Amino acid sequence: MGKLTYASGLVVDFDDRVLAHLQLVIGAKLRRNESFYFSWRDHSSAGDGRSVIWLHPSISVTYKFYGSRPPAINRAWVEALMNSANTSAGLRLVPEPENLPVQAAPE
Repeated sequence: MGKLTYASGLVVDFDDRVLAHLQLVIGAKLRRNESFYFSWRDHSSAGDGRSVIWLHPSISVTYKFYGSRPPAINRAWVEALMNSANTSAGLRLVPEPENLPVQAAPE
């Protein structure tokens, strides 16, 4: 279970595999100086609701992975996440496409 820390205050737990894919999409958008919303469903321990943050290039984002090896990357999932990030609603966690080739993460 990894952690995304935003603006040195908000800390959210995500599975390492999910977090690796989010890192690629968020990083690509912020490198282009693009601001956008990111929303997700909260875990039942956090009230089972929904959270939304506004991501902006000037606000720090930290990714903490608990596994020692980088997860394999599914390029189709990255593309699906990027497509959601490019809408007015912003980045949403969409299900990972099944039965597609997965690319090993660089060491």
